[in-house]
Amino acid sequence: MTKNERKNESPPRKAKGLATGFRFSLEERYVRMLLLFALAVLLTVVIIPKGGFVPDYYAPGDIASRDIKAPRDMLIPDLELTEKKRQEAHDATLALYDFDPKAGQEIFDRLLQALKAIQGAKGKAGEFESLLKEVEGLVGISLSADEVRALSDLSPLEVYQVPLRNILIQTLNRQVVGNLQLFEADREKGIVIRDLMSQKEAPGQNLDQVIGLGEAQDFARSKLKTLDGVSEKDRTLVFAVIQKLLRPNLTFNKSETEARKRKAAEEVKPVLFQVKKGEMIVREGEKVTTDQIKKLRALRELGGDLSVFRMGLGMLGGIALLIVAAHSFAQVNIRKYRPRTRDFLFLTAAFLGLFLLIKIAIFISTALETSFPYIESPTYYYVFPFAVGAILVRIVLNSEIALIFTLVFSVLMGLLFGNSLFITMYTLVGSLTGAHWVRQCKQRTTLYRAGLWVSIANALMILALHFMAGRAMDIQLLYKLGFGLAGGFFCAVIVTGTVPLVEHLFKYTTDIKLLELANMNTPVLRELMIQAPGTYHHSIIVGNLVEAAAEAINANPLLARVAAYYHDIGKIRKPLYFVENIGNLENKHDKLAPSMSALILMAHVKDGVELAREIKLGDPLVDIIRQHHGTALIKFFYDKAKSKEDPGVQQVDEREYRYPGPKPQTREAALIMLADAVEAASRTLTDPTPARIQGMVQKIINNIFIDGQLDECELTLKDLHNIAKSFNRILSGIFHHRIDYPEPAFKERDKDPSKRKNVEDTDREPPKEAKDKEAGPAKSGSEDLKRLGMS
Repeated sequence: MTKNERKNESPPRKAKGLATGFRFSLEERYVRMLLLFALAVLLTVVIIPKGGFVPDYYAPGDIASRDIKAPRDMLIPDLELTEKKRQEAHDATLALYDFDPKAGQEIFDRLLQALKAIQGAKGKAGEFESLLKEVEGLVGISLSADEVRALSDLSPLEVYQVPLRNILIQTLNRQVVGNLQLFEADREKGIVIRDLMSQKEAPGQNLDQVIGLGEAQDFARSKLKTLDGVSEKDRTLVFAVIQKLLRPNLTFNKSETEARKRKAAEEVKPVLFQVKKGEMIVREGEKVTTDQIKKLRALRELGGDLSVFRMGLGMLGGIALLIVAAHSFAQVNIRKYRPRTRDFLFLTAAFLGLFLLIKIAIFISTALETSFPYIESPTYYYVFPFAVGAILVRIVLNSEIALIFTLVFSVLMGLLFGNSLFITMYTLVGSLTGAHWVRQCKQRTTLYRAGLWVSIANALMILALHFMAGRAMDIQLLYKLGFGLAGGFFCAVIVTGTVPLVEHLFKYTTDIKLLELANMNTPVLRELMIQAPGTYHHSIIVGNLVEAAAEAINANPLLARVAAYYHDIGKIRKPLYFVENIGNLENKHDKLAPSMSALILMAHVKDGVELAREIKLGDPLVDIIRQHHGTALIKFFYDKAKSKEDPGVQQVDEREYRYPGPKPQTREAALIMLADAVEAASRTLTDPTPARIQGMVQKIINNIFIDGQLDECELTLKDLHNIAKSFNRILSGIFHHRIDYPEPAFKERDKDPSKRKNVEDTDREPPKEAKDKEAGPAKSGSEDLKRLGMS
């Protein structure tokens, strides 16, 4: 089948593949977009702190982790000062006392009515008990019988009426309080007196003349002594009645006073202090003062739930746009940026894992500040393993994805640390350095070498940032340098422990796993060596060819070499059907139809893929095994079938003699295809001189190129030229020319019957002859060395 015929057949299959692929790509695209959005949401939740972006400092003396400026003009209430002023207003409110100016007159009126009732009852028949109750009802107090009798002795009433009135009026003409000791406290502050008659209020005047109830009673007692015609006993009983009737005319109105105090406190307006937009509230590294704490807490409270929600929504939008913009740009403009869905899952896990790790590290550093107060809290940030993500992505995926990951991760790290440009620069430099030094990780010590370079980059960056901040040499700089150097070491340790986990969880084949697979003592390679020794040695030579060629074209030499070792493991199942393993045995294909032979040969690709998946070689190696023959034509059996073709019967279909493909998709797979064909063809050279090898290599590469097997990989003509040069050099070394060795002495003697006899009788030869026999070969060996140019 010609190339044009393949083209005519390919469109239907291609159209079907495109339709299927289009549906698949739609699903993949939705899954990836969903992952990106979920990543943006989760990062927003992790980054945005409780209370917004204002750090929460609880005690004076904490070290500010960053500069904080007022985002806008704000009037921040001073709660403590406001409460203080309200308390002052509460305390400044004067106590209210009610003054009753008619208290003396009212007492006298009741006493006069009682006296009239008693005087009116004289000479009338009646019970004394009823009189007593009537009198008690008039005066409003309980009286004894003696007291009533003493009041009845005040006769005639007209004589005692005026003196009694004067006594009561004079007694209560002064301001009398119930408890003079309690009044003393209010008297010092001042009181407000409300006249119950006029309801007018006035500040208390001459408060030092206010007397207590006991003093008023003493005053009344002294005045009663002036009554004439009254026995001492009756005077005492009358005083007892007046003592019961006397009450304070100046009383404390507690309920009204408390109400006025509350009102006064409530009328105090909140005390506000102004913070101008852009005003620096606190600077990074400063000890936070009490006033700054007030402002910071006020900022947090002013934020409120709605404000935090708005900030979170804005951050979500910013993060989503950053990720999508970086991904879209790289997808269009960076050739090797082609992450798959599994890669998105890994990148999402890497982002979240690192952010959670850094968050935990921040909490730990804050706690350590209490234990080690001489180390500033931000100093601990430089020990954080920021470069772990970039190193992991570089090892697992490639440098292009690692670059995009580093850019996005660095920006988000700066956001996590409060829009810190220094942290962004520190993360960016360390991550790029780490990712660069794990290129082609051919041994595990490469990780520690990368960690060393990260440490150096960290130290240099710390010096640069320290001087950029305008800070002088101080002890904190030494701490930062120490932490920065340790940070690189931590990166190496974490990556060393994480890579196997990533390989297992996400089924990646990293360079480190390739190093393990390069061990020739793996069970499958040992079985290949035993079952198909010709194929085993062929694979080793192909490995040497592709490794050198991969280095020449900047492909992955380790992947190419390991893939070469395993590319023909499918031949283990039917080793004797492949010419390199037949040896002197009968060729099994002699008894088979060409089509059957072709099927057996093609089956080794399918068997190889199945075996590779069974022993979990990983997708890169499985893909190379599947692609290493592409859709190449098995020309020997095709020609054999054509030679047996009967024109009257159905013609031989070329498609039946082509491998199922696909064609090589990567440069490493293409290298395996080229080296496989070249190594096999080199075995047919009868006189493999450099010129013949060069011609053979050029012819095979041209045929494969013309057959279109390299259409889907990324090899250029310049790459093919370098590959051919590399193959020529390696094959010339394998088939190098050797100077003929001198024929062994025993063979020379075999040709000479006389000498053969001497050899057969060696044990009986005298020592002299033996010495002569040893001298011969020694002379011959010296001549050979002269021919090799070594003497």
